[in-house]
Amino acid sequence: MPRSLRLDAVLVQAVIAGALSFAHLHDLAAAAGQSGWKAWAYPISVDLLLVAAWRRLRGDGPSRLAWCWFLIALFASLGANVATAGFLDLAHPPAWLRFGVAGWPALAFLGGTLLAHSHSHSAGDRVPVPPAPAAPAPEPIEPDSAPEPEHAAVAAADEAPALPTADPTPAPPVPAALVDHARKVAADHEARTGTRIDTDTLRARLGVPAPMADVIAAQLT
Repeated sequence: MPRSLRLDAVLVQAVIAGALSFAHLHDLAAAAGQSGWKAWAYPISVDLLLVAAWRRLRGDGPSRLAWCWFLIALFASLGANVATAGFLDLAHPPAWLRFGVAGWPALAFLGGTLLAHSHSHSAGDRVPVPPAPAAPAPEPIEPDSAPEPEHAAVAAADEAPALPTADPTPAPPVPAALVDHARKVAADHEARTGTRIDTDTLRARLGVPAPMADVIAAQLT
């Protein structure tokens, strides 16, 4: 019994709200110059678009198209309720109101057509994606094809990278005068910086190749 009473109260409330909104839309259309049966057709058009958008939201899930037309119809219904509450002079309606009421049929027709014939992205319309092919299993190695230990050792020795050999090139001879000059450069560097001169700085100061700079640096120690 309480459930039936609550359901009846909701239905009564819905009927009252729908009748009031219907009357407000009729009055607004009549004030905007739509007389006779045309004034009664406007609230039917607004309510039908609102119901169609709501059914699309309930049936196919939320979408930008359904939400867009639902808000447009809701704005038209709420706008009529507010406009007839004394916020507009319906005896002398503004030009923008006449323009909106006159353009509503084309707008409602466009919304109803899009809601009725647009493609629905439901679960039944999705194209099934075939599963990716499985990777082939590796072939097992037969015992006969396994390399013997002796051959495996020889193959490993052949594949091992060759170790770098020492450079057989002998160290270049260094003149004694160049060594004396290097000592003076090293002493000057140590007096100015407080640290011993390194090989790269010595090579840059003397202008000699790297091997000769290494030999000179060894003689300075």
